[in-house]
Amino acid sequence: MEVLVLRRWAENAFENRRGEPFGRFQGRGWSRGRSFAAAVAVVTVLVMSTVVAVPAEAAPQPEPHGFIYVANSQSDTVSVIDIATNKVIATISVGRNPLEVALSPNGARAYVTNQGTDTVSVINTATNKVVAVILVGDNPFGVVVSPRGTRAYVTNQGTDTVSVINTATNRVTATIPVGRNPFRVAVSPRSPRAYVTNQDSGTVSVIDTTTNRVVATIPVGRNPFGVTISPRSPRAYVTNQDSGTVSVIDTVTNRVVATIPVGRNPFRVAISPDGVRAYVTYIDSDTVLVINIVTNIAATTISVGLNPFGIAISPDGTRVYVTNLGADSVSVIDTATNKVIATIFVGDEPFGIAAVDAIRQSGVPPIKVRRPKSRSNHSGSMPQGQG
Repeated sequence: MEVLVLRRWAENAFENRRGEPFGRFQGRGWSRGRSFAAAVAVVTVLVMSTVVAVPAEAAPQPEPHGFIYVANSQSDTVSVIDIATNKVIATISVGRNPLEVALSPNGARAYVTNQGTDTVSVINTATNKVVAVILVGDNPFGVVVSPRGTRAYVTNQGTDTVSVINTATNRVTATIPVGRNPFRVAVSPRSPRAYVTNQDSGTVSVIDTTTNRVVATIPVGRNPFGVTISPRSPRAYVTNQDSGTVSVIDTVTNRVVATIPVGRNPFRVAISPDGVRAYVTYIDSDTVLVINIVTNIAATTISVGLNPFGIAISPDGTRVYVTNLGADSVSVIDTATNKVIATIFVGDEPFGIAAVDAIRQSGVPPIKVRRPKSRSNHSGSMPQGQG
């Protein structure tokens, strides 16, 4: 099944160096070069015969810890990366064409949208096993879990809806109509609101999560895709592919309060835990842009792998992880230096990515696996405006 996403990948944004269409990246014949980094530290100690100077030791930096979950869209798997070692420690089989992944706040569950089977796979992160499969709408794409972990929200491109999942029962409890061709979804950490980008409508739908109703529709740029909400301020950030901008939304008034020019085809966006920097991926320039969101000014550009797409930040803010669709890899960026310090090879065409702390909830009761009922295959048709 073709990846049923991003109409403009096949039209203009997704062209390789020879002008060939991407789609599933068939026949690309790309070489996959591994990049290696080396560092040399030189310490000089000066000891005088009469005076012994004992320098104060610098405070040791904490070791990075936690896990990264990567959806491999053409391997039908999820790769699990140990942040401390930058090694893949598990590969989990899920549904067909997995696109996005989200983790519960306590790290106990990972939720993966499978566009090829119209389902969400639920992974127990303590065992890295799939413990439930939930049938949602047509062509599910984005997924996010509420701050309390009680609900998951899934965008369905084929039906222009959002499915609401009760995470205790793994059942869909509501279906919310939104704009045309919804892609990404984010939830506010401080108010009962969810924000959905509607690519073909050029808008963001605001959902009241207490009533499961759309309470506002915000015009943004052309073909909005990525959306995230600052952990430190009432601001949402939306990437607009065809406008080459990032819209800044005041989540109190639900109005656009700033528009940041960022260049051609911005895709995903993530914000550092301290709320100071935004990181934006550019799939056709193989770079990540760093924006100072205090000043709304682009600070620097970081070269990563081929066709960067998904992005996540480690819980401590010291690392940024970027999926490279064209290289089947994840680039690891040191946020102190804005340099790539590691490249981790994962499955075929890695797409969505999420990070979680090392803490796992103990004593989670087993969840009965719910397999979807038989359903017609959507692989032979494509909703209008998708590709």
